[in-house]
Amino acid sequence: MPKTEFYYFPIKGLGEQIRLLLAYGGEDWNDNRVTPEDWPNFKPKTPFGQMPVLEVDGKQRAQSMAISRYLGRKHGLAGATIEEDFLIDQSVEFLNDIRAKAAQVQYEPDEALKAKKHEDFSKNVYPTLLAKLDQILEENNGHLALGKLTWADFVFAGIYQYLKVMLQSPDLDSKFPRFKKLEQTVYSIPKVKAFADAAPKCDI
Repeated sequence: MPKTEFYYFPIKGLGEQIRLLLAYGGEDWNDNRVTPEDWPNFKPKTPFGQMPVLEVDGKQRAQSMAISRYLGRKHGLAGATIEEDFLIDQSVEFLNDIRAKAAQVQYEPDEALKAKKHEDFSKNVYPTLLAKLDQILEENNGHLALGKLTWADFVFAGIYQYLKVMLQSPDLDSKFPRFKKLEQTVYSIPKVKAFADAAPKCDI
């Protein structure tokens, strides 16, 4: 049986989707939550000086989406053809576009500029992107692609709470009920639920 180690900070961030996929796959894995204090010593041991890192039998794999795609294929959550794989990737990349836009605001160090950006993006950027994301879910039976559960849904569920904070939109559930429903769809899967219930409570 392969020995699987997962390394990420003690937050959800871009690591939660991988934890959810590992739980879904029923893998025997260790959830290593690297503290900020331990990170400087661990950083040089990673492929690119960043996390998440998935280590299988001593071989490291990096980059959150690449790991998620790998686990999706491994556990039957990928497409059956390259065309279907493209549709999954397309939706994931669009979701990442939204996250990247929100991150421009969230991590702006100048508070006055941050407020100005948030006002601008809330009026001119987020509404169009979120409406399109909602349309994708509507057209795919509540999922991000193919009208069924794929690894893309785990990416969504893993970053959804993080996304709400970055968008400064605690009412996102009520504005777009399909978003919350998809998150719940993933977290209600028995193996995923068992992991989430037992996992350390952490920040987004």
